[in-house]
Amino acid sequence: MLRRDFLRHAAVAAAVATSPIARAALIDPEPLPTRYTAQEEVVLGRTGIRTSRLAMGTGTVGFGGGSNQTRNSPLTRLLLDGYHSNGLRFFDSADSYGSHPFVAAAVKQLPRDKVTVLTKTDTRNPDGVRRDLDRFRREFGIEQIDVVLIHCVTEKDWTTRYRPVMDVLEDAKQRGIIRAHGVSCHSLPALRLAAAEPWVDINLVRLNPIGSHMDADPATVIGLIRQMRSNGAGVVGMKILGQGDLRDKPAEAIRYALSTGVLDAMTIGAETQREQNNLVQRIAAA
Repeated sequence: MLRRDFLRHAAVAAAVATSPIARAALIDPEPLPTRYTAQEEVVLGRTGIRTSRLAMGTGTVGFGGGSNQTRNSPLTRLLLDGYHSNGLRFFDSADSYGSHPFVAAAVKQLPRDKVTVLTKTDTRNPDGVRRDLDRFRREFGIEQIDVVLIHCVTEKDWTTRYRPVMDVLEDAKQRGIIRAHGVSCHSLPALRLAAAEPWVDINLVRLNPIGSHMDADPATVIGLIRQMRSNGAGVVGMKILGQGDLRDKPAEAIRYALSTGVLDAMTIGAETQREQNNLVQRIAAA
């Protein structure tokens, strides 16, 4: 093991050992008051979009036009098997993952009104986003994209700096090109703005019990998610397994995400059908 990996795993272990939230979630969890399933239908905030509780992520270690799913797994088959075998109807993709063609091939074989297609743009200028929307629809082979997010936002003034981009996405929603828009944040200042911004229909938020790859500690993030929900925004949890730091504790991490009661849905990127089946079973077992 490389020294940096050893140190990272040691830090995670220390976080589990010392965090009261982590201890409660990972050592002696209370029974959940509600039974959950991965395929049960949820509504994403005020959008009216109905989809499965578990989204199939396509961007594990995703950047530069690739991800573990697009590089190493038969992604289209994984999506189709997820739909047919596990009832998963939520496809979480992004331009930077290179997953659009794989999602398109799956959607082509499924009833369009039964699947939710979410994608993300890294473009930060309005003309570029207009071009992205046209290109994305061609790549997916569909007329309307369900959800488009501004991807990986970190700026503390993003609601001002990127207002022209937000206006383009709002216009696209009014014209029926997309059904909903929102943001995925990668800093606490950006997340605070997202929680208070009426424009945001759907937030993609990092949440796990040990604070791994998150914008702040779990309690702070949950407080902001509650604010989002009070404003009617939908919330989809990501980094549920801490970008792999909790990969050996999936049952506990999933139980924690469900126990918070603040997520409409969550996205986890399985890389094999066996992993996906395990996730579905873990949600049911919780």
